[in-house]
Amino acid sequence: MIRLLLSIAFGVASVAAMATSPAQDGLSRLFNVAFPASHRVASGRLQPGDMAALKHAGIRNVIDLSVDNETPDFDEAAAMHAAGIEYHNLPIRGAQDLTRTNVGQFNRLLLDAGTESTLVHCASSNRVGAMIALRAALIYGESTEAALTEGRRWGLKSLQPAVRERLGAWSTGASGNTPLPAR
Repeated sequence: MIRLLLSIAFGVASVAAMATSPAQDGLSRLFNVAFPASHRVASGRLQPGDMAALKHAGIRNVIDLSVDNETPDFDEAAAMHAAGIEYHNLPIRGAQDLTRTNVGQFNRLLLDAGTESTLVHCASSNRVGAMIALRAALIYGESTEAALTEGRRWGLKSLQPAVRERLGAWSTGASGNTPLPAR
C-alpha cells in the first residue's frame, strides 16, 4: 500500500514538474527561450512576428541588450510601444561592455520591473546570462561559481570566460571592488 501511494505521489509530482504555464507555452517558439525565474523570460533576438505572443503571454516589460545596428530592419522600440509593452534598451556589445556601471543599470531595470512579467533578450541570450551572472555576484554576493551557474540558466555561453575574468579582477580589488547598492 505504501509503495502504491509513493508511486502515485511520485507520478503526480513528475507531471506537475513538467507542466508549463500558458505564458511559457505561448513563448516557447522564441529563439533560445528560457524561463529562469518567476515573472522573467530570457531569449535571443526577437522578430516582428513575436509581438502578439509577448502581449498574449502578459509580458509587460522588455529589456533589450542588443545594439541598434544588430536589427536595422526592425524598430523594436516602436513595435513594443505599439503593443503597449514598456521597452528599455541597454546596449551591451560584448565583453567590453560588461562593466560595473552597466550591471548597476541592468539591476535598476530589473528592480523597476518588480513582479511584472519581463523579457530580457539580446541576439542569443548570451549577454543576458553574462549580465545576470555579474549581477548575482556584485549585487547579491554570490560566489563566482554560483553566479556563473545562474548566468547559464539565463543563456550565458561564450562570454563565460570574460565574466569569470571580471569577477576575479573585481574580487581582488583590481577595479575598486566595492559592492554595488541593490537599489
